[in-house]
Amino acid sequence: FLFAADRANPKLAERYDWLSTSIIRFLRRVMQSSIGSGVDIGVCGEMGGRRLEALALMAIGYRRLSITPAAVGPIKELVRKIDLAELSAAMTGWLADPGCNLRTELSAWADAREIEYD
Repeated sequence: FLFAADRANPKLAERYDWLSTSIIRFLRRVMQSSIGSGVDIGVCGEMGGRRLEALALMAIGYRRLSITPAAVGPIKELVRKIDLAELSAAMTGWLADPGCNLRTELSAWADAREIEYD
């Protein structure tokens, strides 16, 4: 639990942004440190089932997303539409920029490619 917030509490539910650069950098470090360990790393929870957040996760190397049945169709469609190498390169640049707003950058990236997101 990265944020350890009560998601059912309306005052806390939307307080934290899953696409904050610090969270994505942290998740990238976790993924990178697992390389060569023989351990499969995945994400379980609503983050992987939201299209913009799923783009970020795929861009930093996550290939296993445990999501709700309702999210399977939209995420499969998303996977088919993206150029993962292009997205990963863009994410590397965004994460190198200290002032980057990932939600804005990912939204613009998806809009330019006519990719729908939540």
